[in-house]
Amino acid sequence: MTVFQAKKFRGAADANTFAARYRALMAKHPFLLFGLPFMSIIVAGSFVLTPATAVRYEKHDRRVRQMTKEEELGVGKTGRRVNIKDEYYRLAAKDLDDWEQKRVKRLPGEHDGVL
Repeated sequence: MTVFQAKKFRGAADANTFAARYRALMAKHPFLLFGLPFMSIIVAGSFVLTPATAVRYEKHDRRVRQMTKEEELGVGKTGRRVNIKDEYYRLAAKDLDDWEQKRVKRLPGEHDGVL
């Protein structure tokens, strides 16, 4: 039985092409011709994508911003002007000792918690 060679046969027409020279150099220096370009693309991509990510967060910051108290009251459209002193006196005038405990109605099928 015939034993075949481990090396593939490459004709004379293929010997001078760019692919043949690259293949030969790749066998001698795999990191230099494959690993280094790959890693440089990864690093360059990081630098290229950094501004794109910054634009994303800047857009988010423009949409979500700090609101003043006046703007917070105007958001609900039904908000009234609040004066702390008036609210204090209104709450102080309420009778907090006269109250009655009321049981909350449960949904149908919900356990009411009574033992």
